[in-house]
Amino acid sequence: MQSQPETILLPEWVITIEPRGQVLHRHAIVIHGTTIGDIVPEAEIEKRYPGKAIQHLKGQALLPGFVNLHTHAGMTLLRGFADDLPLMQWLQEKIWPTEGKWVSAAFVEAGTKLACAEFLLRGITTFNEMYFFPEASAEAILASGLRAVLGLTVLEFPTNYASDASDYLHKGLATRDALRHEARLSFALAPHAPYTVSDDSFKKIITFAEQLDLPVHLHVHETEHEITESLKQYGARPLIRLAKLGLVGPRLIAVHSVHLDPFEIDLFAREGVSVAHCPHSNLKLASGIAPIAELLKAGVNIGIGTDSAASNNQLDILSELRTAALLAKGCSGNSSLLPAAEALELATLGGAKALGLQDQIGSIKPGKQADLISIQLEDISTLPVFDPIAQIVYSASHSQIQHVWVAGELLLNQRQPVKIQLLEIQDLAQQWGRKLKT
Repeated sequence: MQSQPETILLPEWVITIEPRGQVLHRHAIVIHGTTIGDIVPEAEIEKRYPGKAIQHLKGQALLPGFVNLHTHAGMTLLRGFADDLPLMQWLQEKIWPTEGKWVSAAFVEAGTKLACAEFLLRGITTFNEMYFFPEASAEAILASGLRAVLGLTVLEFPTNYASDASDYLHKGLATRDALRHEARLSFALAPHAPYTVSDDSFKKIITFAEQLDLPVHLHVHETEHEITESLKQYGARPLIRLAKLGLVGPRLIAVHSVHLDPFEIDLFAREGVSVAHCPHSNLKLASGIAPIAELLKAGVNIGIGTDSAASNNQLDILSELRTAALLAKGCSGNSSLLPAAEALELATLGGAKALGLQDQIGSIKPGKQADLISIQLEDISTLPVFDPIAQIVYSASHSQIQHVWVAGELLLNQRQPVKIQLLEIQDLAQQWGRKLKT
């Protein structure tokens, strides 16, 4: 006998992601508790679930929630603070001094609240975070109801959060131990970059990653300057140095990966590395364009990240994946490269695979977590609908996202947040903005 469903959703289209490009017309998704229990053709709903209420999502496509594979949520309070600068000048002259003055647990919690509100409205149900004071981030994340992978940041130099690499690791792992039983939180080790972390610290990180079965979330090969300085200091490109240390493997989420040579692309493919592609941040900071065509051809897993609102300046995966698809076509001269269905996969299952969460999220399958979003396609900007996947990737905007569920819990209902108080968050962001202006 069927267990009693808590929610039956009937959209116009279901985009399952697996198999790639599959669109089911007029099929219901049945949610049992936190998971997807069943996928049912409309004609069979009454037979399988007699008398049960159905939530009709007229004109809407239902798909897995977006996975933001790289972000710094606490930095959302620095949106627009230091625009139109190259990366190292942006960091050294603007971001790091400002963080040194202002970043605290309260700053991070407020910034993460603001980011979570934006994530929710943009259909992002899971994000991969890297910033200071992870316990403060966790407070905001748990209150929002979203799912997150909390990065345990490691640097060699002191900040308001920790004094050295050992202190970062000690505090980060203590946060992980305190929060490891939270169902919507998981963890990653997050060394900032090869130019801010020593060989000895990387060796410790590798040991902890293996012992605790954690991914490693790392900025790498973001700029040509990074590679030039590594050649001067270590006599090797950053990825070759990391490979010798044993860091290049299936745990590694290589953020940006803009400047890769053919050997490094092959290395990523052979070792099962995932890439977090952040096209808008890379374009805005003039860091370059990642070789997505070559990475895809080699079979490298790719997910989509927004980076921070301080360098993007929006946290919008729909916009990122559209740009990713267009850049791949324009840079390769091949208009069939990264078609809509594959682009949508990058923003869902690709990110889930990178995080080791592909058995839980990233596609619509019975037994997976009910992390779902609906997008209204009966809209001026997306009519007529010949192919709902193509309309989502090339035409839809975040304003068409109507509903969001995480673990079966409704968090956005007809574009209205259920748990998050938008006015309170707006007021908090404005308070911090006034402080930062001083």
